[in-house]
Amino acid sequence: MRLIAFLVAFSFVAAGCAASSAQPLQACAAPSGAAAPEYVIGAGDSLDVFVWRNADLSATVPVRPDGRLSMPLVEDMVAVGKTPTALARDIEAVLARFIREPTVNIIVRQSGGSSQIQVVGSVAAPQSLPYREGLRVLDAIVAAGGLDEFAAGNRATIVRTSGADTLECRVRLNSLIKDGDISQNVVLRPGDVIIVPESNF
Repeated sequence: MRLIAFLVAFSFVAAGCAASSAQPLQACAAPSGAAAPEYVIGAGDSLDVFVWRNADLSATVPVRPDGRLSMPLVEDMVAVGKTPTALARDIEAVLARFIREPTVNIIVRQSGGSSQIQVVGSVAAPQSLPYREGLRVLDAIVAAGGLDEFAAGNRATIVRTSGADTLECRVRLNSLIKDGDISQNVVLRPGDVIIVPESNF
């Protein structure tokens, strides 16, 4: 809650600077035909692990604070820092000792803190949302209760951090919500922050 309160306060201070420095939305959108970077598992994530034709081995498992998980026949496997695909292959290697040609699929049910999406500023309910694959801008805004009456929706920004680099992209929320401009409804990435500034009356 302290983080959300800080981001709400910060959003109004940063909004003026962000408006002038923000890049076009295309900078935050995946190129046409390009695959988005695969999610990297973090501590606190909840994973659905499906073992084909072995429902008794399938499970929903948490990634513990030590970065490991446990499930039937698999104990204390390191999960943090791996993609779901890489982790699935590692689990298959262990299960192959017990069953023939195991096939494992993993879906991130809920992400931990560092991967969450923050929606702050002039929305009805500023909050932190669990990341899920395919989450889009409109999904996040709806979860935050929509824009409030003071929102300058077309001056909103997406702030994305990658290592030491920070990217700010302008997103026109009024155009998306009122005019149906789906080009504004880009896929979000873990850790994205959506900042909605107030209108200047």
